[in-house]
Amino acid sequence: MRALVWICAVLAIGTLFVAAQAEENWPAFRGPTGNGLAKSSSAPIRWSETENIRWKTAIHGKAWSSPVLWGKQIWMTTATPDGKELFAVCVDRETGRITLDRKVFDVPEPAFCHPFNSYASPTPVVEEGRVYVHFGSPGTACLDMTTGQTLWERRDLPCDHYRGAGSSPILVGDLLILTLDGFDLQYLVALDKHTGKTVWKKPREIAYSTSDGDYRKAFSTPAVLNVGGKPQLISPSAEATIAYDPATGAELWRVRHGGMNAASRPVFGHGLIYLTSGHTAQLWAVRQGLSGDLTETGVAWRVVRGVPTRASLLLVGDLLFMVSDQGVASCLDARTGKTHWQERLGGGYSASPVSCNGCVYFADELGKTHVLKAAPRFERLAVNELDEGCMASPAIVDRALYLRTRTHLYRIEDTDSRR
Repeated sequence: MRALVWICAVLAIGTLFVAAQAEENWPAFRGPTGNGLAKSSSAPIRWSETENIRWKTAIHGKAWSSPVLWGKQIWMTTATPDGKELFAVCVDRETGRITLDRKVFDVPEPAFCHPFNSYASPTPVVEEGRVYVHFGSPGTACLDMTTGQTLWERRDLPCDHYRGAGSSPILVGDLLILTLDGFDLQYLVALDKHTGKTVWKKPREIAYSTSDGDYRKAFSTPAVLNVGGKPQLISPSAEATIAYDPATGAELWRVRHGGMNAASRPVFGHGLIYLTSGHTAQLWAVRQGLSGDLTETGVAWRVVRGVPTRASLLLVGDLLFMVSDQGVASCLDARTGKTHWQERLGGGYSASPVSCNGCVYFADELGKTHVLKAAPRFERLAVNELDEGCMASPAIVDRALYLRTRTHLYRIEDTDSRR
């Protein structure tokens, strides 16, 4: 009982700790607060292969995991294209030099992974002294940040991802929470971050509309919302989004929205939870603070045009931004769902947008990044092009933008000190 009380206290202050790290680190998928918002007062608006590139570093293998930053280190995972070797890579933030390139796991007989995906798509999470890398069922490990040595590992969490893993791990207090929504099994598991031992495991318990496991998969990363001082773990899955008590795994509420392959991470604001439904491409705004099945009673509004199935949503003040898989960008009123503008950017989109200093960054799969003004009227500030496109989501720390393309990691920084 004493341990449970301690865990709850840590969970309650977790958000405050994360906010304190916001300006110097980007420790997890979508940044310090998990919503793509950067605290930097300035980031570059224009760049190319020959402009505003501080350094460019080739990263071997095929991997869509996003870069995470802690202090002077940038961490990411990668894999051989066939999935037989899984790596953790550390890059020096100042020089772009690779300081550690360590094979974490050998996988003699990898499961099938769709060519659109990779064997290293989940984004690592970092904290002082530790790096947590996750490759889905092939393995999860905690590494020493200085030496890269394995402190603990788990290779006994079964899941037939069928088309490859995609859900990123998150830290909540002393828990490392993993999402495994596969063809055969669908569950969440919380590990003690110090030892890797299981604290709780929770099956999805969804009454799926089909026995076809392909329609039960999902690739989402949960997010933590504090309601009345109590944390809720909001976790999208196939056909439903469920909120859990992160200390115990107990279910708090759910909405049944249908759809498979849910990938977008939820965002919160204005008393609402914004989430998408996977391949049916619906945006739902769910009221905060309720319990039980909210499908009929807890939904404030829905949107069915221009909704992504892969890229996450971005909430900037009263404005909700999104970009569909086919490159249609939208800006909505976050309170009502009313469309302020909708414009076709072109290209395909898997990376989630980020925002800094009144700008929104949309990085596509072909090499272009559209920089738009975060405003209720459409204004394109720049279109920047690199040699390869992005499957990974950008990071922004201090005055620099970090982009991982299919082949390289870039540090992009405005060289004009007068700006």
